[in-house]
Amino acid sequence: MDPAIITLCVLAVAAFLFVTELIPLAVTAMAACTMLGILGVLPAKQVYAGLSNSTVVLFGGMFVIGAAMFKTGLAEAIGIAVVKKAGTGEIRLMGAIMLVTIILSSVSSNTGTVACLMPVIVGICQAAKIPASKELMPLAIAANVGGTITMIGTPPNVIVTGALSAAGLPTFGFFEFAYIGIPLSAIIFFWTLFVGRHFLPDKSAGAMDEEAVKAAKEEAGAGDDNAPKSKTKMWISGLILIGVVLAMALELPTLPLQTAAVTGAILCVITGCLKEKEAYAGIDWVTIFLFAGMLSVATAMEKTGAGKLIADTVVNMMGDNPNPYVLTAVLFLISNVLTQFMSNTASAALLAPIGISIAQSIGCDPKPVLMALGIAASMAFATPMATPPNTLVLGPGGFSFNDYVKVGVPMCLISWIACVIIIPIFWPFH
Repeated sequence: MDPAIITLCVLAVAAFLFVTELIPLAVTAMAACTMLGILGVLPAKQVYAGLSNSTVVLFGGMFVIGAAMFKTGLAEAIGIAVVKKAGTGEIRLMGAIMLVTIILSSVSSNTGTVACLMPVIVGICQAAKIPASKELMPLAIAANVGGTITMIGTPPNVIVTGALSAAGLPTFGFFEFAYIGIPLSAIIFFWTLFVGRHFLPDKSAGAMDEEAVKAAKEEAGAGDDNAPKSKTKMWISGLILIGVVLAMALELPTLPLQTAAVTGAILCVITGCLKEKEAYAGIDWVTIFLFAGMLSVATAMEKTGAGKLIADTVVNMMGDNPNPYVLTAVLFLISNVLTQFMSNTASAALLAPIGISIAQSIGCDPKPVLMALGIAASMAFATPMATPPNTLVLGPGGFSFNDYVKVGVPMCLISWIACVIIIPIFWPFH
């Protein structure tokens, strides 16, 4: 059988498993690249080559630094201080919650941020007699959009960067996502504050899934809430993060992004902000293995021509000389719809190599297309299962499925329009 057809068959099975999650996402990705090796599509050296990709190393290092922020209590302390200073006015409290969540989510786990702040917010709402639903949905929204500001803010950003790297194309810089992430965060922030809040249901705090919150905190690296926190370690973890971010911003030739991240992670362990086992536990291994596995699948799609087959089919459906703006808008919608019902990491991993092939087939720079796909995968507002932050606030906010639809669909449309306008300004198609 033609290697391209074999690759497409493996991709189709992987897509089905990503959507249904019959088996874990990371297992699906690693099984896909393993199968391509067994079937002879990929040589043995390339089957697991994704695990040695520099972006995997970068992400691993930043996971550890983020875990140190939660373990030392720094992230929680910052969030609580800002939220408490905002007072008990509904709009002021909402603005403070969203602002601090956007900032924290841009450099650390959005799930961990929500898990740490949610109990405090529920408590403030109960004391001030403000419906918890009015503050918890904005918390989840801010966590989702805040991750779009940096490369490590959300997994889809890393996925599209890795896909470009695997294809031998120029990649995105660490802060390059801010060109779209900051304007988009500002748009969503003000929309929620002045318009979107009217779509929020008026419900008192429901039952909080304590186990889910605890698991989310542990996954992000946060420890026991009752354990004493060292202010010295809080400062150290904060300074390490600032140092790593500055090093990345300076783009020093001897200190590439992944080296800066690993240096920061090592310092977190040496200074006692994290123990060795806590550092390992702070790494989101699902994202690491899913990313690495799908990089190898992307390589197979490029080398066998499977990606070109998909690209040609899509382009032919759109007629002769399809407009890159229209094509990008369509791909954004596809990615955005998928991410409401499946992992945003999986949807980005699935579509990134296809997006590159489509862009190249019409003579368009793949970067704006990949940026649109990655951002679209993070705009997961319209269903409770779209992202962990959405799921975490479901019970405490007393939300129904329709509540997410009413609030989320307008935001998805606003994000779509904003991205179609803003992305080509910073990343021209030609």
